[in-house]
Amino acid sequence: MIRQSIALRNRFIRLALLVSCIAASSTVLPAASSCDPRVYGAKGDGVTKDTAALQAAIDACAVQGGGTVRLAAGTYLSAPIVLKSNITLQLAKGATLLGSADHADYPAKTEFRAPGLQSLVSATNAVNVAITGDGVIDGAGETWWKMARAYKDAGILGSDHTRPRLVVFDHCKHVRVEGVTIQNSPMWQLVPYYSDDVVIRNIKVLAPAHSPNTDAIDPFSSSHVIIDHVFADVGDDDIAIKSGAINSPGPDAPSRDIMITDCHFLHGHGLSIGSEIAGGAQNIKAERIQFEGTDNGIRVKANRDRGNDVSNLVFRDIDMKNVKNALIISEYYPRILPPDEASRQPITRLTPYFHDITLENVTAVGSASAGAIVGLPEVPISGVILHNVRVRAHKGLTIGYAEVSGKGVVIQAEEGESIMKMTGAKVSLR
Repeated sequence: MIRQSIALRNRFIRLALLVSCIAASSTVLPAASSCDPRVYGAKGDGVTKDTAALQAAIDACAVQGGGTVRLAAGTYLSAPIVLKSNITLQLAKGATLLGSADHADYPAKTEFRAPGLQSLVSATNAVNVAITGDGVIDGAGETWWKMARAYKDAGILGSDHTRPRLVVFDHCKHVRVEGVTIQNSPMWQLVPYYSDDVVIRNIKVLAPAHSPNTDAIDPFSSSHVIIDHVFADVGDDDIAIKSGAINSPGPDAPSRDIMITDCHFLHGHGLSIGSEIAGGAQNIKAERIQFEGTDNGIRVKANRDRGNDVSNLVFRDIDMKNVKNALIISEYYPRILPPDEASRQPITRLTPYFHDITLENVTAVGSASAGAIVGLPEVPISGVILHNVRVRAHKGLTIGYAEVSGKGVVIQAEEGESIMKMTGAKVSLR
């Protein structure tokens, strides 16, 4: 029965991902003009603000039906710029687009249905838009991080102490980000928001380990997303799939049909689904992911104020070394376990429901904790399948209000039981 369930679910996911790949392969920018910002007065000297020249080059290409805005080697200091349909921003080797350190350069705007600040690079309602090349987009986030550390809520949507993201694609279609290094964002670094057919490939996303909320890639209510060969070393989630804010009144679209492959994560909070997941998330597949020294490995997280249907998740061929928490599937974020004996509460539109989650060929060594799979008493987690999962950790795996089955599972705990069962645990492992 388990094999049939796995086969049916995997066929469904393969079909969804095939559609994703076909859609992604159709992202072809039209052959058109090449626009050099230096023609419009850009200096690239790291001192002069090149904002007007960069935007003029983008606008000139857009008027001609699209084209490539090429940044030659140099440092282009800039306030926010806006990409348009059929535009490729190409950064040559040695080229850096550097965000202005002047906080006044980032206009207030409503972003993600909440008060925010304009990101350094953005596109809204654009099609066939790309960022490519061997150069760097640097958000110069240090002064923003210093501000954020002074306020507990500075990383929350709608906070009075908001910060700009670095690159945002808002309601865009056919998006490609390839080759570049994105780093030092004031907040989240690369965000496809309500966007469709997004390919993110062969990029690096960097920020110091101490930098707050510098998530590398946050697909937010987006679909048909490919994240491939990404190296992330950041201060928060290496990937965080989101779909709705805390206490969202709705409606919220899900994030779905997302494929993550061949990625390498160092510092950061791991590969996350949630916690702001009020629109739900379905059909997500992650394969051949390496974690080294991250706070978490695989993490699916929500709470009663930000949840929805999260299902058809597959994590396969995952390798973790010195990860604090190997596996967390919890509906009590920001906690992992309930503060006391969990009590049943009324089901609402924001009640999380996690189900049909498969982990296959997963290894973890040097972890502080194997982790937890803990659901709510009113809607327990169901259909978690572990196949060839081997974890060596100081503490074992906690399971509560969750149905977990599988084979080839070896949890080696240095202290206490390898598997700790709380109320509501239904465990069938061999």
